[in-house]
Amino acid sequence: MDCITLEKKVTAANYDPLPVVLRDAKGVWATDTQGRRYLDMMSAYSAVSLGHAHPRILKAMAEQAAKLAVTSRAYHTELLGPFLEKLVQVTGLDMALPMNTGAEAVETAIKAARRWGYRFKKVPKDRAEIIVAEDNFHGRTTTIVGFSSDASYREDFGPFAGGFKLVPFGNVQAIADAITENTCAVLIEPIQGEAGIVVPPEGYLRELRALCDRYNVLLILDEVQSGLGRTGRWFAHQHEDIRPDGLILGKALGGGVYPVSAFVGTRELMSVFDPGSHGSTFGGNALAARIGLEALAVIEEERLVERSAEMGDYLLARLREMRSNIVKEVRGRGLWVGVEVDTSVVSARAVCDALLAHGVLSKDTHGTVLRFAPPLTISREEIDWGMERIERVFARAIH
Repeated sequence: MDCITLEKKVTAANYDPLPVVLRDAKGVWATDTQGRRYLDMMSAYSAVSLGHAHPRILKAMAEQAAKLAVTSRAYHTELLGPFLEKLVQVTGLDMALPMNTGAEAVETAIKAARRWGYRFKKVPKDRAEIIVAEDNFHGRTTTIVGFSSDASYREDFGPFAGGFKLVPFGNVQAIADAITENTCAVLIEPIQGEAGIVVPPEGYLRELRALCDRYNVLLILDEVQSGLGRTGRWFAHQHEDIRPDGLILGKALGGGVYPVSAFVGTRELMSVFDPGSHGSTFGGNALAARIGLEALAVIEEERLVERSAEMGDYLLARLREMRSNIVKEVRGRGLWVGVEVDTSVVSARAVCDALLAHGVLSKDTHGTVLRFAPPLTISREEIDWGMERIERVFARAIH
């Protein structure tokens, strides 16, 4: 039985993968079981921002795994403090709470925001409200899908928790109109990823920061995908020179080899947690802390933020120069680009399949947008290699 058939036989069908079986990968290249190489233009939704099998990450992982991996937070380790110290340093915030997955970090942020609302803003018990954006994607837990505007994420998974208000993304006035005395937080992605790499209007985050300050509302940003260099800055909100009250991180924090996430916030916000109020068996374990610390060091010392800005400008320019009747819009920031296709001609999934046949790994979202998010280590020559094939695929649609 071949790998794809076996996987379909024993795996719940919650994904619809492209028809390729990957065997190994290094840097920006992956190889399938037939020995064919592919340029990875997805990097596992930013989880592999440092590239596959980064030697420094693998070395740190092997050394730490052989020494001490998991003890739970029932005990101290010599690594958690240094890891979170570095994390608060690069974020410009005060304290952090380590978790495993991005969704867990979002759940942590929701709990923190609600408790802050009750203890600091004095919102009446069980009346706290959080404003979120339409077309958001913050994870797959039942709480999170409960405030999704995508019906397919919600279907037959209810009943859902209340306390969330949906407003259009990129519209500050809509948020202002939604704020009440019970509003404790605004939770948004500074750039919407799953929605199709949607960049809000210039000044949106600055205006939102001012609005939250005016009404004593927390501004919590989900930068699980956009953070840690993806957009050409350490964090996407830095393009508008603001400081959130809470920041949700994950994916690239694990160096492409291990699930590591964190919720980082101001001292006041993080003070709402006390022993027993939140936890995770694996969250903040020694192996995760060592990998996370090394991932931050690699991003900084190899100047991957600067590289993302430079290579991102180049990739965006090349994509915008393409001649194709199926391209409706090219948008993005740094090495994070969405190409919206004309679905009256072809679906984005069909374009993904064609790119796969030409040795380029990508993934569509909602059948309308093709995403390009290569490892931040990608070179100009590797972009050129990929663009030659991308242009070839898109040019075939010209009539």
